[in-house]
Amino acid sequence: MRNSPVIAAAALLLTVAANPASAQDALAQRAKGSPTAPVTVFEMSDFQCPYCRRFAIETFPELDRDYVKTGKVRWVFVNFPLPRHSNATPAAEVAMCAGRQGAFWPVHDLLFKYQDTWSPLASPAEFFLSLADSARIDRKVLASCLESGAVREEVKSDAQGAVRSGANSTPTFYIEGGLLAGAHPAGVFRPILDSIIAARSKK
Repeated sequence: MRNSPVIAAAALLLTVAANPASAQDALAQRAKGSPTAPVTVFEMSDFQCPYCRRFAIETFPELDRDYVKTGKVRWVFVNFPLPRHSNATPAAEVAMCAGRQGAFWPVHDLLFKYQDTWSPLASPAEFFLSLADSARIDRKVLASCLESGAVREEVKSDAQGAVRSGANSTPTFYIEGGLLAGAHPAGVFRPILDSIIAARSKK
């Protein structure tokens, strides 16, 4: 983990507040954990990235259980679709539109679960819409959001903010002043998170 300038945090915070809603509301759509948690992690990720899928399926559930659900960490997802992944931006828009129905995380999980299905498709739109049923959200509302491009600029701003923060690959994590790149196992995150939590508990 390397030090990162303060501008990195500013870039990410500006990114997640890019939509017309308040910064808190924008964060809440794709954040897990208590807003008052002593540590905030920004995960810069690409839904079509196989390493991001591995992290989401193999590592995050453990971190979610031990740190997020226990109130120690707030976890914020930042869209960073890489240009070489042709379906990554549409997938990010699906997740963000689902977030407007309170279902960002269920669709996040479905996108990674079925990545091998939709990733090679020339036109994944119909498959993406089918996720509405599994996520128990309104399919017509989801389709309308996607067709209108309502979240397009938000996804674009996310990606720009990720680049400004110093990220150049996925997944990359901004953790209270530093960047950690790669789909590392939970054992890599634990000492980092534990040290920050311990230091802040002494204040």
